[in-house]
Amino acid sequence: MTLPYAEPLVRLEPQPRVIPEPPRVGEPGGPHCGLCDWLADFENSEHEPPLWYDDDWALCRATGVTIPGVVWLASRGHHDSFSDLPDKVAQSYGPVVARIERAILALGDIARVHVYRWGDGSAHFHVWFFPRPLGMLEARREMLPLWADLLPEAPKEDVADAEAKIAAALAADN
Repeated sequence: MTLPYAEPLVRLEPQPRVIPEPPRVGEPGGPHCGLCDWLADFENSEHEPPLWYDDDWALCRATGVTIPGVVWLASRGHHDSFSDLPDKVAQSYGPVVARIERAILALGDIARVHVYRWGDGSAHFHVWFFPRPLGMLEARREMLPLWADLLPEAPKEDVADAEAKIAAALAADN
């Protein structure tokens, strides 16, 4: 495993626990979930529409992309996690993820597509897709998001080209 940091690293002690935890975006008492507003009515939004969508899912652009092809998938309905996805949405998850993975792999020079779900951002179900560039062995396993966070931002035209190819592949796969 190759960390994207120089030695010596210094181990930190965990901070004291915060209980109760503060509410996340979209939870009762937390900030309003603007993502829900956009996913419900992106045709009338000032923001760009998703790269692809259906009744249940929307594939969204990332910002500050360092590896072209990084995208995220969100449920169109306000669901917090796998545990509260309606059966229909949960059953469609695997096929949708497979389609997105195929579209990202088709970009070329991609060794693997990592799918990550962190549940601490907003209370809205979403997963991230990170393509690991072919030959970038130091970014295997859990190291890919660390490296992606530290790499320089990719040229906007390369990111837009990857997004257009992913969107076209998903549109053709309907």
